[in-house]
Amino acid sequence: MAVTADAVTTAPDRLLLAGALAGPVFFTSAIVQIAAREGFDITRHPISQLSTGDLGWIQIATFVAAGLGALALAAAVRSTLTEGVGRRALAPLIAVFGLGLVAAGVFTMDPENGFPAGTPDEPVAEMSWHGVAHSASAAVAFTALAVAAVVMTVRHARRRAVRPALANGAAALVLLLPMSPDHMSVQIAVNGLAAFTWTTVLALSLRRAA
Repeated sequence: MAVTADAVTTAPDRLLLAGALAGPVFFTSAIVQIAAREGFDITRHPISQLSTGDLGWIQIATFVAAGLGALALAAAVRSTLTEGVGRRALAPLIAVFGLGLVAAGVFTMDPENGFPAGTPDEPVAEMSWHGVAHSASAAVAFTALAVAAVVMTVRHARRRAVRPALANGAAALVLLLPMSPDHMSVQIAVNGLAAFTWTTVLALSLRRAA
């Protein structure tokens, strides 16, 4: 996540600021919705399920805003990291993460397990096409960011920067762990926290190094 000054050219500050804010905006919105929306239980319902129901537009907008922030970070990385391991791979991987978030907002998952209120308290019998598209978009997005974290791990390891290498490796490990069927909604939230912490720290690191 951390970036050394010698690796960075002039940083487009607004793009980096947008990238840094993507995670805090996403989780502030999600936490407020989790607290406010009737029947939502993070131990049973993934954050994506907030996109369903009358107020689902809030989470849809949150996904799109966070995705645009990630795309801004990708543009900043492309113009600032011009040498070293991963200089060609990082920006496209972060862009895939951003596009995946936008797609996950546009294609909503299905109501199920009692949320939103009035929905039968059971898993959906058959996923809709947009539910499948949502799941695929999210999977591609988080896999791309996990690969980006692996690339940053190698980049820092080559420079013998131990702490950043370990931090990036830990983020990649969290994102690549197989999903637990019994705790999937909580694990998805943890993955989101790891992913957005990674993007925020990278953006702030680039701003400091500029």
